[in-house]
Amino acid sequence: MAEHESLEFGKADFVLLDNVSMDEFMANLKLRFEKGRIYSYIGEVVVSVNPYRAMNIYGRDVIEQYKGRELYERPPHLFAIADAAYKAMKRRNKDTCIVISGESGAGKTEASKYIMQYIAAITNPNQRAEVERVKNMLLKSNCVLEAFGNAKTNRNDNSSRFGKYMDINFDFKGDPIGGHINNYLLEKSRVIVQQEGERSFHSFYQLLKGAPDSLLRSLHIQKDPKAYNYIKVGGQIKSGINDNADFKAVADAMKVIGFTGDEIQTVYKILATILLLGNLSFGVDGDVTLIENTKLVSALKDLLSTKEENVEKAMLYRTVATGRDVIEKQHTVKEANYGRDALAKAIYERMFCWIVGRINDIIEVKNYDAKVHGKNTVIGVLDIYGFEISKTTGFFEQFCINYCNEKLQQLFIQLVLKQEQEEYQREGIPWKHIDYFNNQIIVDLVEQQHKGIFSILDEACMNVGKVTDEVFLQGLNTKLAKHAHFTSRKLAPTDKTLEFDRDFRIRHYAGDVAYSVVGFIDKNKDTLFQDFKRLLYNSSNPVLRGMWPEGKLRITEVTKRPLTAATLFKNSMISLVENLASKEPYYVRCIKPNEVKSPLLFERHANVRVRRAGFAYRQTYPRFLQRYKMISEFTWPNHDLASDKAAVKSLLKSCGFEHDVAYGNTKVFIRTPRTLFSLEEQRADMVKRIVLFLQKVWRGTLARMRYRRMRAALIILRAYRRYKVKSYIKDVNRRFKNVKNMKDYGRHVKWPTPPKVLRRFEEALRSIYNRWWAWTLIKSLSPEERLQVRAKVAGFEVLKGHRTDLGLQRSWEGNYLVSEWDYPDTASSFTLISGELQRRDKFMRVLFSCNVRKINRFNKSEDRTVLITDRHLYKMDPTKQYKPMKSIPLYNVTGVSVSPGKDQLVVFHTKDNRDLVVCLQEKRKWPIQVDLSHFLRTWVTLCS
Repeated sequence: MAEHESLEFGKADFVLLDNVSMDEFMANLKLRFEKGRIYSYIGEVVVSVNPYRAMNIYGRDVIEQYKGRELYERPPHLFAIADAAYKAMKRRNKDTCIVISGESGAGKTEASKYIMQYIAAITNPNQRAEVERVKNMLLKSNCVLEAFGNAKTNRNDNSSRFGKYMDINFDFKGDPIGGHINNYLLEKSRVIVQQEGERSFHSFYQLLKGAPDSLLRSLHIQKDPKAYNYIKVGGQIKSGINDNADFKAVADAMKVIGFTGDEIQTVYKILATILLLGNLSFGVDGDVTLIENTKLVSALKDLLSTKEENVEKAMLYRTVATGRDVIEKQHTVKEANYGRDALAKAIYERMFCWIVGRINDIIEVKNYDAKVHGKNTVIGVLDIYGFEISKTTGFFEQFCINYCNEKLQQLFIQLVLKQEQEEYQREGIPWKHIDYFNNQIIVDLVEQQHKGIFSILDEACMNVGKVTDEVFLQGLNTKLAKHAHFTSRKLAPTDKTLEFDRDFRIRHYAGDVAYSVVGFIDKNKDTLFQDFKRLLYNSSNPVLRGMWPEGKLRITEVTKRPLTAATLFKNSMISLVENLASKEPYYVRCIKPNEVKSPLLFERHANVRVRRAGFAYRQTYPRFLQRYKMISEFTWPNHDLASDKAAVKSLLKSCGFEHDVAYGNTKVFIRTPRTLFSLEEQRADMVKRIVLFLQKVWRGTLARMRYRRMRAALIILRAYRRYKVKSYIKDVNRRFKNVKNMKDYGRHVKWPTPPKVLRRFEEALRSIYNRWWAWTLIKSLSPEERLQVRAKVAGFEVLKGHRTDLGLQRSWEGNYLVSEWDYPDTASSFTLISGELQRRDKFMRVLFSCNVRKINRFNKSEDRTVLITDRHLYKMDPTKQYKPMKSIPLYNVTGVSVSPGKDQLVVFHTKDNRDLVVCLQEKRKWPIQVDLSHFLRTWVTLCS
């Protein structure tokens, strides 16, 4: 059963119709067509309705949807039947075939191309060059065969005017390794005449409209199709076919397949020859028949690579053997016209058969040893002309085409019926007799020995004397007068739709068709004078010569009567049917929705009864359970019964459907579609609940998975962090283990890089270490040294970043002028003066003393001395035994500014804005600038 399509599109499988009737069938088919669903099923048969428009349902994404899927798992499609045939071939090692049938214009050719496209797309995943080459050849051959075997008709713009059966060979891996094409009954009469509104074969128009001017000139032809009698009817038709582009595509395809340049050129020459033959006219001069436009003979001579006199002789004379004598008999104008037309048809047919043979030479499997490479399996694709019912009477070709369709329809019915019977017997289900139209009676009417129409036609052709089509019709009236499916005007005098001595009617499975016997005798004899065969065999063109091997026989050697066209076609059809019957068949039934090629219009036309005679649906027990087990508590999620069959019985009994089913050995059979639809509805309801349940479970599973991943990541992160912390602490401990015994107490030791989490810890650790290091150094100092260290620290904190050299490497004395080492001559006098000031001003101690260079308001400089105590700032004159010049109480000093450079400039700011500006002076090897820090630290201490 086809899935995934709602009932708004109708029933995807016609066996699921509640009532099997033509009205129900057509209503469902129309609904699906209007909803854009051109494919449906009848069991395992695909019904295809020609949409008459391009549809985006054949792309790579669609191919992937059907690849490897069962027939019922996806909506109906050509790809489903193609995949089923491929799987049967590959998995079960069976030869299979896909039979595409339907009336003319129903879309059979397009269906065969899409099937070929699918098979090519799903094979060869490794893109091996040889397999790709074979696939490309098979696809390109379609393009070439369509150009030379298809034509625009009133029913179809690309109608196949020949039958084609293609075998695709696969190796044991399922890769294509070659193929073979059989062609049947090319409608060669189309070469010389077409019905109104139709064209000849595409190849003529492609050559005229697509070939470059230089090529046309070399072929002695021109671009205008209306200039040639054989194709001028079709040349006047405006068509959407792009002959120009198709010419290039066909030429490229022939090169890809392997046609040589000479071979392609010969094909063009043959097409040009046929066009010129149609313009060849004959006249009479007394008793002599002659060619009126002799210039064409010269052109034909060039195209056929022979002598001009040989061409003219073959056109005007016929060589006849009477015993041992050989005479030349001149044609009448009628005979010359007949011979010309017969030659044109024969040349085209030989060319077409040669093209098919040439393709087969290239694509056939070569050097394949089954013992070495495994069994060679085959998929056959049959694309054959459709059944034709015309408003006018049909002719010989239409009769053969309809006989072919009768033969295939009979095969279809027999095989489907046989498959049904075999399945019911295999499953132990009673078989019910089915009434259906038996095509065998029509097949026998045509092909039966001595009584069939073909036998009567051959017998008429063998009569001595003048044989006419009317004689053939008389034979039909005599031998088939009592046949229920044959009638003529003589047998039904009141039927005015038939003409006396011309028409007969056959009641086919698809309807009644009237045929005109005009041309039956000539077309069946298919007479071509031996002179033409010798003419073409003697051509200097090796390709053309090879198409006519029988031309090497002398006239006296040609004694055996060749088989008639009807006999050849009948034999080929019998052989084809035997070939198809030997394979596992799959069917595509193409239907034409209307006669005006509209994508919107659906008219009434359509075999469901055989498939629906017994049970509408059947499925193996495991697959049935897999689909419906959720609707019963006894089978969900898994059953514990003895077998799947018992589980299916329990399921159907719990649903109340046991009266509408039968249980086979391996399958369950359901009789009415209503039961199946009820199962589907219950399943759809349960699926919603199951989906919600699965979503809940799955979301919970996802949440738990995410939690476990996060928890695992956290555990790993913590463990790693602990590892890094421990590693860092161990490294620090190792490096600083013996710092107490080091000369610098570990100042040279390089700190390890801490992990990110310990960066702040490292800062604290460094601070602890620095404090320990400082404490270790300070604890051994005297109280005076400790004070000096504190002063240096304070100076460092104040001037950090402002001065480059702070003099931290030497001791700070402060009261430098009392140093006899620095000032041996003045130290005693300065000490005396500072003592007097202390007694007078009652200060506790001297903080700082230094010689300076004073700068006054007039920018004049003088030597002075600065003395700072804990209460005053004194300015002294060193030249006058350090006589005090000015005393400033410290509470009047508002601030001090120090230069960051090497100029040692110091400014004392006072409340009365009479600032003191001085430069400290150097006296010995230690620059005074190092003591500026000490001075500033002293000042900060005083201010605080």
